Amino acid sequence: MTALHRTMRHLGRHGRALLVLTSVVAMMAAVAPASQAQDGTTVTVGSKDFTEQVVVGELLSLLLEDAGYTVERQLNLGGTAIVHQALVSGEIDTYVEYTGTGLLAILNMQIPATPMAGATPDMASPSAATPAASGGTDAVYEIVSQEYQSQFGIQWLDPLGFNNTYTLAMRQEQAQELGITKISDLVGVAGDLRFGATQEFLTRPDGLPGLTQTYGLEFAESQGMDPGITYQALDTEEVDVISAFATDGRIPALGLVTLEDDLGFFPPYFAAPVVRQELLDQDPQVREVLNQLAGLIDDQTMADLNAQVDSEGEEAEDVARAFLEEQGLL
Repeated sequence: MTALHRTMRHLGRHGRALLVLTSVVAMMAAVAPASQAQDGTTVTVGSKDFTEQVVVGELLSLLLEDAGYTVERQLNLGGTAIVHQALVSGEIDTYVEYTGTGLLAILNMQIPATPMAGATPDMASPSAATPAASGGTDAVYEIVSQEYQSQFGIQWLDPLGFNNTYTLAMRQEQAQELGITKISDLVGVAGDLRFGATQEFLTRPDGLPGLTQTYGLEFAESQGMDPGITYQALDTEEVDVISAFATDGRIPALGLVTLEDDLGFFPPYFAAPVVRQELLDQDPQVREVLNQLAGLIDDQTMADLNAQVDSEGEEAEDVARAFLEEQGLL
């Protein structure tokens, strides 16, 4: 008689049942998905105060909830400084940031002169593939990853796949009438044009101050606006030029045109989740859950998701859920 048989006989009927149950539980634990939440882990997800940020905030939230985490949403918090400080202070655990914003607005550093390692020539364009998706490494991403870790104890996860660079937008008919296709074309006429932008863009180094210095622009007036009404103000001719996001679905919906950044002022703005190191130390699987989005969303896809909210009136959570289900992630 083997040792196992002797043990089973000694345990009796109830003991044998308990042993079998324990074995089954152990087997189930062995094959459980690695990305399931630890018991009691709550993750607070934040976002800035514009449509795209709320959509990607919902993407993070829904993935975490599907993996078993309790999620607290703190979406639409405000501008970059507010959301970044909420992350540093521990009021939120994660949100999606943009590499150029992290470099210039948070770290107050300069754009590196060195090109992306392994990049192809067309990767400098606003619609270029993300470094993660292309197999290359973006110099700005590497800098912000290192500096956020050392200065704030925050990790940048893998880029989502789109580059939401700043751009300037105009009404198509006015741009054609004035012969404007690129930002430098504004130099001779800016004094007759009204500029509209978020309050944040009016003060950021990668916003109006740097833009006017690089191109030598001087607009007739500059108005700070809520992010939700800048496009409306342009469409109703309250202003003539606005700061816009390359992936904003309202650009094609309103028939606007974007101007070429012919002097290359704006840096890359690849989007990626930033997460407190303390949370990753507590539950490393958070990284695996959120990195499921790596490289999945290109510029056009993000613009389409934004348009579903801004132009079609869909709820951001519903748009995010439909995308995740389509990708087989929910």
